[in-house]
Amino acid sequence: MLLAATAVLLTGFVALAYVIDPYDTGRSPLFAKPGVRPQGPRTANASRGRDQAFNAMIVGNSHIQLVAPERLRKITGLDFVQLATPASGPKEHLTLIDWFLRNRLDEPKALVIGIDDFWCISDPKLPNDKPFPFWLYSADPLEYVEGLVRFDVLEELSRRIGYLFSASAERARPDGYWDYEPEYIKLGYKTDPAFRQRLEQKPYANAARYDRDPKLSERQFPAVARLRELAAKLPKETALLLVMPPVYINALPPPGTEQAFQLNACKAAVMKVQGDHARTAVVDWLVDRPEIRVPELFFDASHYRQPIAKAIEADIAEALRQVR
Repeated sequence: MLLAATAVLLTGFVALAYVIDPYDTGRSPLFAKPGVRPQGPRTANASRGRDQAFNAMIVGNSHIQLVAPERLRKITGLDFVQLATPASGPKEHLTLIDWFLRNRLDEPKALVIGIDDFWCISDPKLPNDKPFPFWLYSADPLEYVEGLVRFDVLEELSRRIGYLFSASAERARPDGYWDYEPEYIKLGYKTDPAFRQRLEQKPYANAARYDRDPKLSERQFPAVARLRELAAKLPKETALLLVMPPVYINALPPPGTEQAFQLNACKAAVMKVQGDHARTAVVDWLVDRPEIRVPELFFDASHYRQPIAKAIEADIAEALRQVR
């Protein structure tokens, strides 16, 4: 009897969660109020990614997070949504791209993908250190339903109901942009000597040097291989921009190091994506250039500030102009 009652309650909960659609995935025909309440991008991006107001997307982690949809719209004419998710990797990014593409009523105009060192790992499982709700974006209805059976969904149901039925409920920013500069400044990254000293550390100072790649035959990049598969299937008119975000000069592997050989091999693999989709361009900021030698333009080794973000946006706009 207890098991039967539990089964009935669980079934009722899942049915309610499916109908309420706590993260606005569009799977339920009811409660079609646009958007979600303010929350993290891991769940909020389900709503943003299917929003037909956007015909282009930006995806990656915090290394591409400062690229602003509104500024890109002004210089490209395209309506971008920012789906960057901090502390995520290519497995999550490919999932979000798939979600965005599956939910387009019209062919997307452009995809901007942040390609950092996480894309250069050799593990074909593309492990992710932080939890991510892959079930939320799944094309398998059963996987989605199974994913609803969790405590955080139960907590979100009441919040979703409050959002749906309140005329004054605050909505999460539709285009997904979040400027992390104020948070970093508040934490002292601009003024605390300890943070500035950490920025000036030289991790490769004692790294071994080689005349040629010591592991050339071993280097595989399964994330890039999956990216090539994606590129080959994209609509012909969709522009694909692969952006390699910068790091501070001390974090850029010096020539001849094992890390430099790894980076160059990964870059070469990324460049080949241009052969899989005609309207593809690579925007490479992962090189030694004047901007990455200015410590005031970085909070830490891989998180730059707004002047660099705006310069990257200008390069994205120019690359779009060339491929379109």
